[in-house]
Amino acid sequence: MINVLVVDDDAMVAELNRCYVAQLPGFACCAVASTLQQAKDLVLHSELAVDLILLDVYMQQDNGLDLLPALREAKRPVDVIVISSAADAATIKQSLHYGVVDYLIKPFQFSRFEEALTGWKQKKAMMDNHQFYEQADVDQLIHGNHPTVEDTKRLPKGLTPQTLRTLCLWIDAHPNEEFSTDDLAAAVNISRVSCRKYLIWLAHSTILFTSIHYGATGRPVYRYRLQPEHTALLKQYCQ
Repeated sequence: MINVLVVDDDAMVAELNRCYVAQLPGFACCAVASTLQQAKDLVLHSELAVDLILLDVYMQQDNGLDLLPALREAKRPVDVIVISSAADAATIKQSLHYGVVDYLIKPFQFSRFEEALTGWKQKKAMMDNHQFYEQADVDQLIHGNHPTVEDTKRLPKGLTPQTLRTLCLWIDAHPNEEFSTDDLAAAVNISRVSCRKYLIWLAHSTILFTSIHYGATGRPVYRYRLQPEHTALLKQYCQ
């Protein structure tokens, strides 16, 4: 469960955000702070586990952005999404400078709220499940969203839904097996180069977890395994 701290001095807005969080699977509002000091105490000086902060900027006695350098100085691995009516360039630039993962301008629709939190969750999962990255992985994190089932119609050049289905059927039949590109290519009788392209694409969608192993020659071997939480998505590619 992802623990979310809501920081907002408007009780009605804080309650609305708390209710929004409760509607998203895998998320829970662990606390609400109405002042900057309360937020610092909860995140920096308590045993409360906080994964994500929804942070207001304009508070009666505080500037919510003052929490950001405190988090950085304390080296706390907590991400922040700003939710504020502040739309001026200076505030947004300062927020981005301190590494906020998203910025929602009030008023906003629930769909945008959902997009912000689920998008962050997907990127966090990708970062948590990779030991090493290729350039394409980093590009995906910074510039792109994770592929969905609909993206099978927009596969990269040289990839086809038919071959993708064949690979996914094999992976679905071996859910607990770790395999290399060579293993899968031999199992489904396609070229190693072609198989590698599909595996990279599946890893980008976070369906596969990627690890790197070094053999006697010192050359890295990429190995893959299905991420259990994405079994349902894999099965959709099998259809």
